[in-house]
Formats: sequence, structure tokens, C-alpha cells
Amino acid sequence: MAELVIARNPDENSRLPYLLRLPQPGGDLLFRTSGTWPRLKALYCHPVGLDEWPADAEIVERLELRSCQRRGAAIDVIVQRSRENRSQLVFTTARGRDAVFWQAPRIRKQARPNVRTPTARAQGIDELQIVIDTHERYAYRFGTQQVSTVQRALPCGDYGLVVDGQLVASVERKSLADLVSSLTNGKLRYQVADLAALPRAAVVVEDRYSQVFKLDWVRPAVVSDGLAELQIRWPNVPIVFCETRQLAEEWTYRFLAAAHAWTTTEQAALQRISPTTVDVSQTTPASGPSTAEVRAWARTAGLAVPDRGRLRPDIWQAWREANGPS
Repeated sequence: MAELVIARNPDENSRLPYLLRLPQPGGDLLFRTSGTWPRLKALYCHPVGLDEWPADAEIVERLELRSCQRRGAAIDVIVQRSRENRSQLVFTTARGRDAVFWQAPRIRKQARPNVRTPTARAQGIDELQIVIDTHERYAYRFGTQQVSTVQRALPCGDYGLVVDGQLVASVERKSLADLVSSLTNGKLRYQVADLAALPRAAVVVEDRYSQVFKLDWVRPAVVSDGLAELQIRWPNVPIVFCETRQLAEEWTYRFLAAAHAWTTTEQAALQRISPTTVDVSQTTPASGPSTAEVRAWARTAGLAVPDRGRLRPDIWQAWREANGPS
């Protein structure tokens, strides 16, 4: 029987008083953490080796697991109890080091605006081509929009707009943890400086600005002062907080579509196009099926799908079960 086990950290000088042991197919994972369950806020976890598990561990809680599966950069955990039974461990980096945050659906829901993003074409463009940087992990799919994506190495940013071989606009995507890490180690300054050389660019953050002041592994004032300094130094590169990944994806799409309209309708803009070039002569489609492909497959499989707009999560899940990972 698989179990999630929480014990007291025998190191009395540690700021993380608990040990979290989680079973995985390749071997158990062990973390130092600050709490026994993420009730009010996400808990910072520090990964350590199994040799730190004490032989005479003082067990605080032992929970039978219903499910414990890794999906991308996160592990979804479901325990056998009626309340507070779902949580997620998200793997990321902070200050250039590996870090894990343990969070519950209730915490994630606080950042969800509970809105549906529109499916109308941005700027009336039938199909916008967005270039995704080859180093971008877990890239946006733009599955609900009229977008085609290709993967190419971008000189700056994660999502770009290329017109006549020239990089016109770019968006750098950041999670809050990545934003803080790159800001404190100085990397973000160079990234924003590179973006500022383009005609249009922005940094989009998949979280709320208010979350900056809830950080417990770095002083919030350091982060807020650093962000303000970047905006003063490079005012032509806005840093936009979009609450969630879904809204950040939507904002990125609308921003690049507006940049496309700007480059093609304003004579002044055409005279300021960046000399930065990107080779898209041999484009490689980004991984994953398009919404149209999944819609066509669902119809052949006898599933009811709308003629346009987003597909239900169960349709995407059925496609993955039938076709395996892309």
C-alpha cells in the first residue's frame, strides 16, 4: 500500500521542521518542508537524498495514497480521505537552485478569475503564426485560437512574431518562481535589455502581483524594487501580471496579433522594424495536435464536439488515451 509519510526533521536548526516522503516508480522522493499540508498557502519544499530519512523517524502523519502521478513539471497527489485530499508538488527553480512548492487546489483556485477567454480572432487575423523558442519547456498550445506555431531558436523571448524574416515582437514568459529567481541572480536584466532592442516586446507573468508580497524565501521589497527599476530603465518592455497560465497565454496571443497589425498598417512601424532575423524557411510544427485535428478525430470516434471554439477537457483526455503522448 503506497503511503505519503510526514515525519519530524531531526535537525533542530533547520527552518523546515518536517520531512515529506513520497513514493515514485523510480524510487521514493524526500523533501524538507515547512508544514504537514498546504492549507493556507503553498509550502516551500527542499529536495534531499533518502539518506536524510532517520532510522527512528518520528512519524507525524501517514496517509494512504489513492493516486500519485507525475505530469510534466508537477506531481498530482490524492490521498484516501474525504477532505483536504488533493494536492500538487510543482517543480521549479529559485535563485538557480531546484525547488518544489506543495500546493492544494484551494490555493490555486484563489488565483483563478473564473472567466472564459474569448475565441474571437485577434485583430481579425485568420491565422497568426507564432514562433516558439526551442528552449521553451511546456510551451503554450494556443489551442482555442486561430494560431499556427513553429519552433525556432529566438534571440530573446519565448514567443515571437516574425514578419519577412525579421523578429518584430517577442514575449518572455515567467512563472512567479522563475521571475524571482531570474531577478535576484541578475539574469532578468539581460533578458529585458535584449527585449528592449525589438520594436515591441513584453514580459508576461503567470501570477498576481500581490503574490510577490507573500514570498517567504526572499524579501518581497527586493523583488518589488527590482521590478520597478526594470520598468524605469526599460519603459518600452512592460511587465504584465496575468494571474494564471491561461490568461497569460491569451494575453500573449492578443499582444502578438496587435503587433502584427501594427507592422502591416503603420508606415512609421515599418521603418522601425528590428534587424534581428529568424530563419523560418523550414518551419517545424510545435509538438501536439491542433484543436482542429482533435475535433476531427473526436467526430470520427463518435464524440459530440462543437463546430468552433474550445474543446472540453474530457475530449482532450480521450484523444491522449487513444493516441498516447505526442
